[in-house]
Amino acid sequence: MSAGQQGSIYLDYAAATPVDPEVARAMANYLTADGVFANPASDHTLGRQAAAALALARHRVCALIGAEPAELVFTSGATEANNLAISGAARWRRQHGRGRRIVTVRTEHKSVLGVCAALAGEGFEVRYLDVCPDGRVDPKALDGVLDGDTALVSVMHVNNETGVIQDLPALAARVKAVGALLHVDAVQSIGREPLDVRALPVDLLSLSAHKLYGPKGVGALYVRQRPRVRLCPLLHGGGQEAGLRPGTVPVHQAVGMGIAFELAARCREADAIRLKALRQRLRESLAALGGVVLNGCEDGAAHILNVSFIGVQGEALAYELQAADLAIASGSACTAGSTRAQSHVLQAMGRPQALAHAAVRFSLGRMTTEREIDAVAERIRPRLDSLRALSPLWRDWCRGHSLQTLYETVTPLTVLENSFGARNLKAT
Repeated sequence: MSAGQQGSIYLDYAAATPVDPEVARAMANYLTADGVFANPASDHTLGRQAAAALALARHRVCALIGAEPAELVFTSGATEANNLAISGAARWRRQHGRGRRIVTVRTEHKSVLGVCAALAGEGFEVRYLDVCPDGRVDPKALDGVLDGDTALVSVMHVNNETGVIQDLPALAARVKAVGALLHVDAVQSIGREPLDVRALPVDLLSLSAHKLYGPKGVGALYVRQRPRVRLCPLLHGGGQEAGLRPGTVPVHQAVGMGIAFELAARCREADAIRLKALRQRLRESLAALGGVVLNGCEDGAAHILNVSFIGVQGEALAYELQAADLAIASGSACTAGSTRAQSHVLQAMGRPQALAHAAVRFSLGRMTTEREIDAVAERIRPRLDSLRALSPLWRDWCRGHSLQTLYETVTPLTVLENSFGARNLKAT
């Protein structure tokens, strides 16, 4: 993407990443008649070649998380993986007298909250953990909901809206102490944060390709074999993927995911260093705008920064950001379809509705440049100034009124400061 005056700047990598050219080239070899297009279940030469490609892709995905190839089930994406993990594990354990309670967090992805709500309709007990104002789960919060009747706990590693990183080791220790299963949605963390299933007692792990420079439409679920985790399948009628996900596996998609994960393993350390520096650069430039509230933690994931702008209306801000040709998630931090909807993540963190509506998620990626980062604040400043010029709330804040008073909240709020710690504001 260009960072020129007229070019669009893409900072929505948490929603989708472009397919890496190496990934696209590899996928093309498994689509047409001059390649390996056959069904991997077919017992002929082309079929066996397709099966070999599928096996190699499975190995490449597993290598990034420390799993064995037999522990990986290819799915259509992380939404299906989340549904299979939670529904499959909960139903199997209830059938075998291993608990009927599901525990999750209020800031989880909608694909987790949705299946939990559906299971509650089937008679499961679902408990939702609150989060601290910075979005983290206090591990001690688990103590009151874990016992022998707990079948499963589902916790996202890195939040897709705020970049908050949960303390998986501390949470896992409590979960395993009562014999429950632990499911982790690792879509935003895999390839970015260290995660090794050999070192961490995760039983089920959801993955996606299109958040890691792979194709859309393919994901995977890690299912621990030792000790073995058993699931009830969602679909029936075929024996593919160890009987857990019947249907012909799209070899080209799996190959693309495998290459993308192999590239991620190769680039992870360099990417992490570069993205951390870019995130800090963006943080500094936004802080210089004044009146910018951090939604999340200072030590969150390197590729996500979520902020709210004091003194502006969410709908007006979203319109101005679109006019600035910024491809970012705005208006309640990427709640799909409407800038009027309250982000359930920011709501769980105690953000006032007005601040939640004025939230913006910037998510950085492998192609993001310093020039693009520097251009973001330049494009936002004149539009932000014009909105704030009409805002009595902005003038009151510049005069020293507290955010808690202005937004009628008791939730602690962190206003970004620049390197010099100065607010550098004036009422317009």
